[in-house]
Amino acid sequence: MLSQIFFILLILLTVALNTVAQTFLKLGAGQNPLNIYLFGGTCLYFFSMIVYITVLGKFNLSIAYPIVIGLTVVATTIVGSMILQEKVSPAQWIGVGLLISGIWAIAVGKTL
Repeated sequence: MLSQIFFILLILLTVALNTVAQTFLKLGAGQNPLNIYLFGGTCLYFFSMIVYITVLGKFNLSIAYPIVIGLTVVATTIVGSMILQEKVSPAQWIGVGLLISGIWAIAVGKTL
């Protein structure tokens, strides 16, 4: 039980770091290459990698990778829509729903 909570927290931390890193890189794109957004995004990716390596040291790659990547896509789409005011089509939202279904199947399939 405690290891499951630890796994969930590490996954969520990795996803949060990835999502904020992506947002910073987007904000810094097209500017001077030495701007605070690009620097911050790169640093966040580094910290994300450290956390993710910890995840891989404890859990199966076949479970951890699709969950991290899937949740990062979902979170990044939401942030892009809400924070960056990007247009997300209904078809893209359907894709996000399908991703969530797939993540759930992978996560629950591990416990069966």
